[in-house]
Amino acid sequence: MRKRQENFRGRDERDAKPNARPNREREAPPARSDHRNGLIYGVLPVIEALRANARRVDKIMIAEGAREQRLNEIFDLARQNNVLIDRISRENLTRLTGADVNHQGVAAIAASADYLPIDEMIAGLGDQPLLIILDGVEDPRNLGAVLRTAECAGADGVIIPERRAVGLTETVAKSSAGAAEHVKVSKVQNLNRLIEELKERNIWVVGTSGDAPTSYADWDWKQPSALVLGSEGSGLHRLVAENCDMLVKIPMYGKIDSLNVSVAAGVVLFEARRQRKE
Repeated sequence: MRKRQENFRGRDERDAKPNARPNREREAPPARSDHRNGLIYGVLPVIEALRANARRVDKIMIAEGAREQRLNEIFDLARQNNVLIDRISRENLTRLTGADVNHQGVAAIAASADYLPIDEMIAGLGDQPLLIILDGVEDPRNLGAVLRTAECAGADGVIIPERRAVGLTETVAKSSAGAAEHVKVSKVQNLNRLIEELKERNIWVVGTSGDAPTSYADWDWKQPSALVLGSEGSGLHRLVAENCDMLVKIPMYGKIDSLNVSVAAGVVLFEARRQRKE
């Protein structure tokens, strides 16, 4: 029986040359999308993306100093669909989109696949779920590799945070070798709130830490479990680690003290599968 303690205008027209064009904003190609990197820029394209399929929009970037009035509909749609909005400098936004386009002070990053609402993912779990929670993985190739590992191990889904983490970009899709089309991926605003919900559903939340006293192979993975893996550099955030039911480690035998997050995922997930097969 399980026991647990309760515990987001140019120059003056007087100085203009006789044959100069009237003073106006510099002409640029119309706003459009760059599907090579999932980038959408310009007010109307971003609005249409939000109207058509807000689930595919990872986040919206607004240039500092952009005219607020023309962006009101974007703010409203983002709020309705829980899409993250970041304020960045106009220089950084121009660097992202390229200097030859008119981004109009707004751009969005579109996901390469749909996210599954977290409620739907949890509602669809069986009696012995095996989930992966990623705490701040920012490298798209690492996320792609984790998705590939999750698909091969038959995990029930991967959950990522909205902030300080990479989403389902084209690079992630390519790195996953097609797994991004098959693995269920959900985004959540607060990982700690998610952890508490999983606990209430009797799913054991197990984090990985090099300092943990228990080996991953000594945990009973036949139980309903959610594996929590940290970021490439700093591992699990302190509060996330504290909220886990258990912390386990993968013993290291060489001079390097940690594995790539996708490799760590593979080691633990296939141990879980080995135990469940027995």
